[in-house]
Amino acid sequence: MGGFSHLDNAGKATMVDVSAKAITHRTATARSIVSLPNEVMAQLVDGDLQTKKGSVFQIAVIAGIMAAKKTGDLIPLCHPLGLDNCNINISINQQQEVVIDCTASITAKTGIEMEALVGASIAALTIYDMCKALSHDIVIKETKLIAKTGGKRDFKRT
Repeated sequence: MGGFSHLDNAGKATMVDVSAKAITHRTATARSIVSLPNEVMAQLVDGDLQTKKGSVFQIAVIAGIMAAKKTGDLIPLCHPLGLDNCNINISINQQQEVVIDCTASITAKTGIEMEALVGASIAALTIYDMCKALSHDIVIKETKLIAKTGGKRDFKRT
């Protein structure tokens, strides 16, 4: 592991040159966890929150997928990628937190971790936005990479 990949020899910001990399199938899964206060959780019916605007979780899924597709526009040195797939799953864990898993995949020369992280993050922010009328005591606790395959090395958080 030699230094930061987005710095050139002079220490200036640069996009990573992937022209010599092999095309491989790559996947990445990221997770965001949102803690909702009791007054919001009390509105949970059949595993979702319903508002006048529609299903909170389904709108968050759509927002996360849309954001994952725009990652190259949002993060300056990311390569613009055309996703092969992006799937977002939202569930409630034993601690009564909202767990958002975003899995993205592509067959390309560069990885897709940032797309998965952006997808999970924007889904979490969408849940915040749609629930803030009930409470501002909503906490997006964490966003992290869970696993990635393809490229130089695979990764799996234990």
